[in-house]
This record gives sequence, C-alpha cells and structure tokens, in this order.
Amino acid sequence: MTGLPFDVNNIFSVPTGQFDTTCMSVFRYQYQFNPVYRKWCDIIGRTPANVETPGQIPSLPVSFFKQETILTQYPATHYFESSGTTQTRNSRHWVPDLDLYRQSFNKAFELFYGPVTDWCILALLPAYLERQHSSLVMMADELIKDSRHPQSGFYLYDHEKLNNTLSLLEKSGQKTLLLGVTFALLDFAESFPQQLKHTIVMETGGMKGRRKEMTRAEVHSILSSKLGVNSVHSEYGMTELLSQAYSKGEGLFECPPWMKILVRDEEDPLGEGTIGRGVIQVIDLANLYSCSFIATEDIGQVYPDGRFEVWGRLDNSDIRGCSLMVV
Repeated sequence: MTGLPFDVNNIFSVPTGQFDTTCMSVFRYQYQFNPVYRKWCDIIGRTPANVETPGQIPSLPVSFFKQETILTQYPATHYFESSGTTQTRNSRHWVPDLDLYRQSFNKAFELFYGPVTDWCILALLPAYLERQHSSLVMMADELIKDSRHPQSGFYLYDHEKLNNTLSLLEKSGQKTLLLGVTFALLDFAESFPQQLKHTIVMETGGMKGRRKEMTRAEVHSILSSKLGVNSVHSEYGMTELLSQAYSKGEGLFECPPWMKILVRDEEDPLGEGTIGRGVIQVIDLANLYSCSFIATEDIGQVYPDGRFEVWGRLDNSDIRGCSLMVV
C-alpha cells in the first residue's frame, strides 16, 4: 500500500522516544485520507494546523463504528463485528489489511508471554465462536494453530472434555493458557473446581446478559478460589481496535509499544487526553487503515508508567458524540 508517511512495518518497532512523532504522522495521514475522521476533527475545530501533541489529537467516539464506515484511504472487504442484542446496532470495524491484525496480536502475545509454541491454548469462547466476524475468535484460532500443540483447540459447552484435557496437561506440566469469556469461565469453574498449577486463566470480559453484572474483582475472586490460581489474567481489547493490552493480575493492564491509553474528563468530552482518572481514550497505531484514535465508553485510571485500570462503562454512552455529526 502506498501513500503512507512511513513504512507500515515500523509500527510494531517504534522506539519509545519516537511514539509521539509517529502518532502525529498517523494523525496527519488519517486526517487527510479518512473522510469521517476528518469531518469529526473539523467539527470540533482540532486539525493538523493546531494540534501539537498526541494528547490534543481528536479521539473518534467508538459509537461511530455503529453508524459509519471508518476507513482511511483503502477499501476493505473484511470486517470485524461486535456482539449485540436485537435492540442495539453492532459495530463494524472494516479492515483492509488483516496482516496488520495478525502482526499485532502475535507480537503482543510473544511480548507478554513468550513464544506461542511454548503453550497449549484452550479457548472457551462459546458466545463468540457461534458468531461470524469476531476478532477475538480469529486471534484465538491463529494462536491455537501457531502453538502446534495437539491439545490446543476451541471448547464450546463441553466442560467435561475441557476438564479432562486440563487434567492431562496439568499432569504433564505443560504450560497452558485457558482463554475464556467471563460467563463461560465462571460456569466451568463452578462445575469443575480444581487446583491449576501450570495453567494461566485469562478472561476476556463479556457477560452479555448470561449472568448478573459483577465487578472484575468479584469475578477474579471466584475464579481464583475455584480454579486454584493465584491471579487471573485479563485481555483488554474490542472490535474497534487491532491491538490488545494484557493484565497479569489485579486488573492492571499494560500496553504493547504501539498502543497507548489516555483519559479525558467525563464532563469535557472534547478535552485533551492525559493520565489520571476519566474516560479511556486509546491510541492504537495498528488501526492505521481505520482510525488510530478512539474515545471508548469505559471509565478507568491511567498511571504515570502507562499502565491502566478499567472500572466500568459510561452511562448512556451510546448517544454521546454522534449528534455532532449531523450538524
């Protein structure tokens, strides 16, 4: 692909001191070639002419992915789609280059957990596996294949088979990752309590009406107790992003080098991104061909070292931001 201000392969090897410079280059590129993002920037009066730092770069409300086709320069035939109910419209993230996503999740996994070939990957993602166009399922599927372990695979509702597989892996001392949607992990843990010694349990969020809403601390407490692990890992990602942050415990997330989290004041939706408490904004350089600057509907805290927590969702977040686009 041409027209880029830099080599796309450099996104995943941006030196720490060059992140801000790369952000500004991506901002100028997306302002020029993404019509929806450009209109948003123009409406709020923040353009390359007056934006000087990444914190000043406008963040596109994530809800726009439900209303608009968010693309920068290149057409796309593939999209990822969020889950939803009959009362809501799903987000669609159009992706012209799936290889960017593959590079992102592969490099991030290796950064946080080492070579995937060291692991057996067990994916408990029933609600997602039953859907098409799930970015989480694609990531899990490719990690399963890349692990090359004969026991790696997906598990829908066959908890007994999953339990038997875990038992064999534990006896052999095999490093194992049990990656699961929250409600499915809770169901499994209650049906098959055990003491895991060689397995990491990672929840990806997602209750979707299957259970009463619970805090992350409550979920992790139950899983730790039932499955005998000292901590529960988490993955922070969403349909509208091509990168993931990971937590190895206590709900404290860390980003790969090409991703950064900022927050803004809840009462100032157009304010500058900073650290501290507020509404989470994501800079994801892997979103090169959609939009790299996303205002989420999550509330949390960002610490000076770049790590962050997610506390919950913003009330009535679906309606925020989009009204300005009809001006």
